[in-house]
Amino acid sequence: MHSRLRPELPLFYNDVYRVDLPDGHRFPMEKYRLVREGLQGELLGRVNGIPAVSFAVSPTASLDDLCTTHDKGYVERYFEGRFTNRENRTVGFPWSEASVKRSLSSVGGTVAAMHAVCADGELRDRRPGARRTPPSLFSGHIAGGTHHAFSDRGEGFCVFSDIAVAANVALRDYPETIRQILIVDCDVHQGNGNAVLFKSKPEVSTFSIHCKANYFSEKEDSDVDIEVEEGAGDEEYLSLLSERLPSLVDHVRPDLIFYQGGVDPLEHDRLGRLSLTREGLRLRNRLVYDTALARGIPTVLTMGGGYPKDLDPASEDFGHIVRSHRDVYEDAAACINTSAF
Repeated sequence: MHSRLRPELPLFYNDVYRVDLPDGHRFPMEKYRLVREGLQGELLGRVNGIPAVSFAVSPTASLDDLCTTHDKGYVERYFEGRFTNRENRTVGFPWSEASVKRSLSSVGGTVAAMHAVCADGELRDRRPGARRTPPSLFSGHIAGGTHHAFSDRGEGFCVFSDIAVAANVALRDYPETIRQILIVDCDVHQGNGNAVLFKSKPEVSTFSIHCKANYFSEKEDSDVDIEVEEGAGDEEYLSLLSERLPSLVDHVRPDLIFYQGGVDPLEHDRLGRLSLTREGLRLRNRLVYDTALARGIPTVLTMGGGYPKDLDPASEDFGHIVRSHRDVYEDAAACINTSAF
């Protein structure tokens, strides 16, 4: 157990880097602002029963950090607007200077969240085999989860992999304390990019639980892949997750966990093909958090997918997605507050 003066959940957000998409574009860009505003209203507005939560604008990722993971030529071509039309279509966004800033902040916020749980770990306990006590056990980025990016190409609304970059930066910057990392990917789509990026890197283990009928590109091999049947609901999904995740964590013994908390398994999601309820997703969140907390493992939360059937931000469908995204962070705050440190 950890002893701290106060539990704190540092959160980073990048909705200030706004990208105006063409009319009819299917990406729900407004959800990021709505999730952040909802969290600020809920978590900053309460004192008793909620841990201290901080909010900060996501920094933009550096070239050095990006190149821990991505091909330098690929990164520079994107910076300079030299993607082909086909590359832009595959990523899913038209190129603009605003989109570059948003992509960089999508990575930079996850890197910053990683530093928030790792930064002073090396200073607290240098005994062989001892776990560090981070300033915060959980941190989060209200964006990111861009798990379909590869070293030299992107797809599925992902230019760079924020989690992969943050994982590689953690291994680079905290070699004494971060030796093993686990990516827990609960998006409805397989984390194919991260599976490839870490295929030959035993320091990072990849776990993906996703819909069996929802591959939009070639399937890749994670260290552990769990395919959930189309239409599955809470009981089947949670049974599979609870059967595999805690034992995997005990086997890997990670020093750091990244949680891709996509909400597209939700029954209201336009693209998901699963039938989880909001309560089912909250139980999923709690399972991940309880597993990490029980073992004292610092955990970084990212947003991932969530696609409303109605793209009007004022619609009920849009509200379902926003509410479930908020739950990912609010459930973390509640878990921190109710746990003994």
